[in-house]
Amino acid sequence: MPRYTPEQLSMRNASVWTDIQIILAPVQFLIFIAGVTITTLFANGILVNGFYWVSLAILFKTLFFAILFITGMFFEKEIFNQWVYSKDFLWEDIGSTVAALFHLLYFVMAYLGYSQEVLIKEAYLAYLSYILNAMQYLVRIILEKNNEKKLRLEGEL
Repeated sequence: MPRYTPEQLSMRNASVWTDIQIILAPVQFLIFIAGVTITTLFANGILVNGFYWVSLAILFKTLFFAILFITGMFFEKEIFNQWVYSKDFLWEDIGSTVAALFHLLYFVMAYLGYSQEVLIKEAYLAYLSYILNAMQYLVRIILEKNNEKKLRLEGEL
């Protein structure tokens, strides 16, 4: 189910925001791996002995998630002329919003004084929401790359 017209595909390939997303997405994944590792090590009493590190890890993940969401908004505005929730990116934007809410919920729960055990579970939920959202993007990227190859073979690009 391709979402790009040939014109939009050309704009996507020429956009600086595409390049920025290509750079930032793997960095975000590395931050995710670090966060899950720190959280798991703390939860199991291995090497990480301060809960501070769990909170710091999810803070960095949340901030980086926000940076990717904002740069994605610039991309969406440039290609689809809408900042967020364009029909072409609706499900990706909804997935990103849900993931962002789970990330932010960690800090609300921490502020409200929830226990470390509950916060660790919430951190894992935030990380899981990120993975589900990232998988959604990967599926769409694969579909779009296949569509791009098809359009090139048909001479439309």
